[in-house]
Amino acid sequence: MAEAGGDVRAGIGTRLRSGRERKGLTILQAAEKLHVDARILESLEAEDFAALGAPVYARGHLRHYAELIGEPPAELQELYSNSTRGSQGPPDLTRISRARPTSDPGKLVVPAVFVLVAIGLIGTVWWILTLSRDKSRATALAQTQTQTQGQGQTGGNAAGNGAAAASSPPAANAASSNSSTASPAPEKQASAAASVSTDAAVTGVKAGAKNPAPAPASAATPAKQASATAGSSPSRGKDAELTLKFSADSWAEVYDASGQRLFYDVGAAASAHTVKGPAPLRIVLGNASGVAIEFNGRPAAITSSVLPDGSAKFSINARGRAVRAKPVADGG
Repeated sequence: MAEAGGDVRAGIGTRLRSGRERKGLTILQAAEKLHVDARILESLEAEDFAALGAPVYARGHLRHYAELIGEPPAELQELYSNSTRGSQGPPDLTRISRARPTSDPGKLVVPAVFVLVAIGLIGTVWWILTLSRDKSRATALAQTQTQTQGQGQTGGNAAGNGAAAASSPPAANAASSNSSTASPAPEKQASAAASVSTDAAVTGVKAGAKNPAPAPASAATPAKQASATAGSSPSRGKDAELTLKFSADSWAEVYDASGQRLFYDVGAAASAHTVKGPAPLRIVLGNASGVAIEFNGRPAAITSSVLPDGSAKFSINARGRAVRAKPVADGG
């Protein structure tokens, strides 16, 4: 009886394997069609029914497998009943075949940690680079302001010294140089002044009697001197209108043709400032990329005047053309 039962069990596995091969299916392909684990089909073909758990599970898998490969399910069920008659005890419902999980959530933890660390490092490097760039820009802006202030003070001192020298007459200089020497006694000064005035009066009377001449230029009245000075000064032309539009914070300075300062401050982002003065206008920008220039209502291109550090020093002539300022050697 045991030998006959063994032949029957062997017949079940052989018929299942032959039917699958006739269909041209592999174990994996058949398992995918039945939506079961491939080990279940391997156990059926090997007639290892104990690995399938209770007989009810083995019968169900055997029926579905037989229908897939074209074998009569009733015949295979009968063969299975004959082979397991008397050899099966009470069904063990705890032995249920389960497919292994296809994915392990724990495997994703390590890549996620690496991604977070990489993002943190990239953010730190970006923050350090941004901070250093802002510091260098602030340093360059401070140096530009210092140089500009030094140039303005030097020019103001030179202009003041020239005006003082032009306004002091030669007589005053002579008087100051004479006053530095030892002065004579008061009595001698009075007598000398009286004699000089007497001689001058007599000489003037004689010269006037012989050939009257106009008064010397040095004796001209203050009104005539003022008119002559006004006539020699250049006439003030029509004022040009300059508009600074700030898209970012930037230091800005604007001077007109006479050197008068029209604007000297930090322009805030999203603000605009308009000044007027005779052209050409001299302009200094600390952050040229954040400032747009309009001259008499028309945009002025200043790209060619931008320095490597982002600042710009240039002049705009009466035609609205920006010309890069030449470097000043004497600091004036």
